[in-house]
Amino acid sequence: MFNEAILNMWWKYFKGIIFPSISGTLRMLVFTMVFAFVLGFALAIALIITRPDGLKPNNKVYKVLDFIVNTIRSFPIIILIVAISPITRMVVGTTIGEKAAILPLTLTATPFLARILENALAQVDKQLIEAARSFGASNMQIIFKVMLKEAIPSIVSGTTLATITYLSCTTMAGAVGAGGLGAVALNYGYQSFNNTVLYTSVFLLFVMVQLIQYIGNSLYRKL
Repeated sequence: MFNEAILNMWWKYFKGIIFPSISGTLRMLVFTMVFAFVLGFALAIALIITRPDGLKPNNKVYKVLDFIVNTIRSFPIIILIVAISPITRMVVGTTIGEKAAILPLTLTATPFLARILENALAQVDKQLIEAARSFGASNMQIIFKVMLKEAIPSIVSGTTLATITYLSCTTMAGAVGAGGLGAVALNYGYQSFNNTVLYTSVFLLFVMVQLIQYIGNSLYRKL
């Protein structure tokens, strides 16, 4: 009877509080990574073209882009969420909830992914690039048909790392009203002294990390 009462209590918390927060965390993570990957890829192309050993070196442009990337990456996510809250309110209409968290999460994830993608593209064998150039390939053709093709495994590995990193950031965003598992673990678990909610949330985050890493490793091996 005692174990059944504990199980019923756990199920009540899981069904009423924890389970709905899983979809919130996944929505924040998916939208953040999709937006950040698109923007980060565009930024990575600009970096790889203008870097000193790039396809079309431009030191001034590269230094500006490099400074922007490093500056945004230096801000802790919670500080950035608070710092750009007026912009978030202007764009989204609120500073609380999943939608409000996606903007600052995307803002921080974009330079992080841009750096990962830049490094992946920069590791492509220079002889392949010179060979493509000797056949008359344009810079865009070199990037998309040579560098990108060769860098796909590294991109998959780096994107997997970024996804896991920003899964943890969604939980930190929960501390400032973003919702999701982080908010549940903090508000309904830690602050309410409810270990059932707290450790169930932590376990679910652990499972998510393992699944993301497994999918990333599987794609890496196939590619």
